[in-house]
Amino acid sequence: MDKVTVIGGGSWGTALGSLLIDNQKQVLIYDNDESTVSEINTYHTNSSKLKGIVLPNSLKATSDLELAIQYSDVLILAVPTAVVRIVLKSINSILTSKKVFCNVSKGLELVTHKRVSEIVTDEIGSYYIKGFVTVSGPSHAEEVILKKITSVVAASNELEYAKYIQELFSNHSFRVYTSNDLIGVELSGSLKNIFAIASGIVDGLGFGINTKAALITRGLLEMKRIAIALGAQEKTLDGLCGVGDLIATCTTKLSRNYSAGVLIGSGKGLVESLEEIHMVVEGVKTCKSAYNLSKDMNLKTPIIDSMYHILFDNTNPIEELNSLMSRRLIDENE
Repeated sequence: MDKVTVIGGGSWGTALGSLLIDNQKQVLIYDNDESTVSEINTYHTNSSKLKGIVLPNSLKATSDLELAIQYSDVLILAVPTAVVRIVLKSINSILTSKKVFCNVSKGLELVTHKRVSEIVTDEIGSYYIKGFVTVSGPSHAEEVILKKITSVVAASNELEYAKYIQELFSNHSFRVYTSNDLIGVELSGSLKNIFAIASGIVDGLGFGINTKAALITRGLLEMKRIAIALGAQEKTLDGLCGVGDLIATCTTKLSRNYSAGVLIGSGKGLVESLEEIHMVVEGVKTCKSAYNLSKDMNLKTPIIDSMYHILFDNTNPIEELNSLMSRRLIDENE
């Protein structure tokens, strides 16, 4: 039986840990929160992250990072992008053998605008990186844990490791495709969260499906502009990680980004909205990174610009929507 270590006992890390148990793997979850570790080990639940879910008895957790790293040669990184560099520094200090790193979080580092694969290269000694894979796509933890049919993509610059992760995770309810477009898959999974917040704002303001359809379609165009400029393949944005994830995260309350947007659209401020969600809303910091990247590359991203003004300049969402609707009339492909 393969052994797998999951770094991060949040909803996604826990759901994937449970999935791997179903796939007859031995799984150890690492989390620095002692109460989370104790609850998983004692009661086989993680109630603050996955309410009402009973976890497999064989799913174990630890707060001992060294033990977790030594447990297996496959490390699933399921921590928010904002802290991944800190976590990787700690991991690097205790590594003694090569590992396959698989990132399942979605986001860009705020100051550097780097993808997780780039942060891994920065922080982990090259000798210890056996391979790097990112897994992304329309996949809410709350549905994966209930074995609702889900399809995602495993991407790597070395296809053999993408195929390894594909086989590791795939089962009757969780289908994994492979891709060699690591840049495209990482950027798609990150950028779509901006438009999920925007979609929530649209619903919070009381607009309808016409508005949301326009948002998703024009949002995809802005995602493509940034991703392609950074080296992604356009076809990736037309697949599960682009269109698929964009639809999923813009249309459900299961998305914390969408839920934060609903609160903002209903009149609450950013800080108050984030406090009410109680979980990391990756799209907020990603919006700042995407806004700065688009300016650096002289790209037209009007929706991202408006989202930046709403989130960081405290402008009124209705004013930003009116501004978008009164822009110069152009061809659809401009």
